[in-house]
Amino acid sequence: MKYQIEGPFPLTLNVTEGGAELGVARFLKAVFLDLFNAADSDPEGFGEELAEMHALAQSAQCRGRDSHARHDFDERMGRMLDKFTGDGQIELYATGLTQLRDALNEVLKPREIPAQRESGTAA
Repeated sequence: MKYQIEGPFPLTLNVTEGGAELGVARFLKAVFLDLFNAADSDPEGFGEELAEMHALAQSAQCRGRDSHARHDFDERMGRMLDKFTGDGQIELYATGLTQLRDALNEVLKPREIPAQRESGTAA
């Protein structure tokens, strides 16, 4: 079952056997469009920034959580998240919150798990 959740970037909630999947494709499309625009506005600078971020990420993986590279990467990533994603927050309208609540109530209802269906021991 698939639920629609209204907002500036509509979301979907799909019920799965193990729980649910939250669909954020519309939000991600908007983020990519902002990234494309930034790349178009300053292709050289934007490309250099991404290359530097990649190098920092690799260095941070090798040197660990307390390395200068990790702290620099986290700071830069925070700025990018803020600039391109509104700090990673997706706004929901009151209607969307109600839809999300109703969808979650459905997802959280007790249901058979695959092993119970196969063995015939479902409640």
